[in-house]
Amino acid sequence: MDNRGLSTVVEKVLSIGIVLLYVALLTTTLYGGAVPAYRSAVGAELGERTLAEATARIEQAVPPSGRSVNATYRVDLPATIEGVAYEIRTDGGALVLVHPEEGVGGRTRPVLSDRVTALSGTWHSGEETVVTVGGGNGTVTVRLEEA
Repeated sequence: MDNRGLSTVVEKVLSIGIVLLYVALLTTTLYGGAVPAYRSAVGAELGERTLAEATARIEQAVPPSGRSVNATYRVDLPATIEGVAYEIRTDGGALVLVHPEEGVGGRTRPVLSDRVTALSGTWHSGEETVVTVGGGNGTVTVRLEEA
C-alpha cells in the first residue's frame, strides 16, 4: 500500500489550518482590545481639540474695544467625532461638548472681556457654524449659530 500521495495533501491542509488559526487569533486580539482602545483615545483627543478650537474662535471674535459691533465669523468644526454627531452648547459662560460616547466631551470657559454680557446658542456638528458678535454702548453679546 502506497500512501505517499496523501501526505502532501495532509501537509497542505494542516498548513492552511495553522495560517487561518493565526489570522483569526490576530484579528480577534486587535478588534477585541487594541483597536477600540486606540479609537476611543483618538476620539477623546479630537473632542478636546475641537472644544479648544471653538473656544479660541469665540475669543478671537470679540473685539478688544469699540462702541458698536455687529460681526459674524465662520467656525470650521469636524463633521463627526468617532463617526458620531455631536454638539457644542453654552452653559452659562462655558462651552460644553456633548457626545454620545462616554470618554468624549468636555467643558471649558472662554476668556472674554467684561463687556460681554451674554454667551448663548448651540452648534450641531455637520452644519455650517458661525459665531455672531453684536452690541453697543459698552455691552457685547456672543451667540453660537448655524449659518
